[in-house]
Amino acid sequence: MDYQELGATIARLRKEQKVTQTVMAEHLGISRATINALEKGRSGDIGVRKVMKMLDYLGYELAVRDKSPWPTLEELRRE
Repeated sequence: MDYQELGATIARLRKEQKVTQTVMAEHLGISRATINALEKGRSGDIGVRKVMKMLDYLGYELAVRDKSPWPTLEELRRE
């Protein structure tokens, strides 16, 4: 998953839970502009702690795993 996919995933999860960027920003103490920039893939300066806070708020977590030698379903679809 790249940076733009991560932002799009956070946007999708937030919308599925019917949470606005403004509400999420207020609850997390992060600016709405920061959330918007991440969701649009426009800012590479967002720290991992903020990303983890957003994912936790939405009921998800950031995980590190071994890279598979096999392509993911998403990678196959892009080809």
